[in-house]
Amino acid sequence: MRAHLLSWSESTGWSGADEAADPQLVFYFGARCDLQSGGRHRELQTLFPHANVIGCSTGGQIRGSEVDDEIAAVALVFERTGVRVVHVETTDAAASFTCGRRIGEQLAAPDLAGIFVLSDGLHVNGSRLVEGIVSVVGRHVSLTGGLAGDGDAFDATIVGANFAPRANVIAAVGFYGKAVRIGHGSAGGWDQFGPRRRVTLSSDNVLYELDGEPALDLYERYLGEEAEGLPSTALLFPLRIFDPAKPDDAIVRTVLAVDRRARSMTFAGDVPEGWMAQLMRGNFDRLAAGAATAARSAQASFAGVAASGDELALLVSCIGRRLLMGQSTVDEVEAAAGALGAHVKRIGFYSYGEISPNDVSGVCQLHNQTMTITTISEAA
Repeated sequence: MRAHLLSWSESTGWSGADEAADPQLVFYFGARCDLQSGGRHRELQTLFPHANVIGCSTGGQIRGSEVDDEIAAVALVFERTGVRVVHVETTDAAASFTCGRRIGEQLAAPDLAGIFVLSDGLHVNGSRLVEGIVSVVGRHVSLTGGLAGDGDAFDATIVGANFAPRANVIAAVGFYGKAVRIGHGSAGGWDQFGPRRRVTLSSDNVLYELDGEPALDLYERYLGEEAEGLPSTALLFPLRIFDPAKPDDAIVRTVLAVDRRARSMTFAGDVPEGWMAQLMRGNFDRLAAGAATAARSAQASFAGVAASGDELALLVSCIGRRLLMGQSTVDEVEAAAGALGAHVKRIGFYSYGEISPNDVSGVCQLHNQTMTITTISEAA
């Protein structure tokens, strides 16, 4: 496999495209304002007429060890791996499981080795989407990816899959054959604080009550004056949830929307009734250490198996981490780079949700506030 990193800025246009020779697959990530005209997508299709071109809007791009607002892209040339890009349309989060099944049905095959998903970030229940895909392809198929972002605006997210990016799209890439190696790792690094509370009223990804009290009331008390900035300010205080019967399999949820009249909060994934919940806050050192842990987990998947050609790491981190860390965001990217090794090429984006197997249970889930890393290469 060969991986060629590209970038686009308004002043220079595309850089690095001359080095890529007839790739089968191109990923791109950029701000919604730079992608919504469709011009960048059409340019990539012109540059690489035989490639599948897939990308999404984000909350910031990762290129190498940098975090910036230029469009980031990578062109992949495989020697012994097949790829297929599919998509479905969605406007209702309640249909997420069905959408996931349709993605799985389009990609399912005996030699399917892995799936990478790019989904609309505002009209999808990520938990149900993952469950739908897994219900078709099974848990043995690697499933990773992320939900598209829109910075801290939460107005609209867009995804393109061999067409110009638009809203309400869920897209996925399937990788086929025995040669492709796909590793994954996911870790957080947030500190818990405050009492544990029970989810006493919820419906899928909409949380109404904690310990019998309106959920939004609780958040507003902790946020104080910053409560006016909801939902974006809630990214600084994500919610750790877990089944009381499986306390070690905790996952993190972050807010996508609030309903001030109903006093409810809509999360990127399910918040089941009866589960325990606890607020979290960030520690810069622990967040960077979490990124390194995710990178080591991704690399460990194929320890001792030599790669043929390049190795690529797709980094998907949460917009909440970037908003909290500010200029220190580069620390988590550098920590991941150090754990991956200088030979691994890196690209990624800041998302509204991360898809990866749980490092404890091994079950694929929708995560929030994590650094999730997918490594792709071909075996020698």
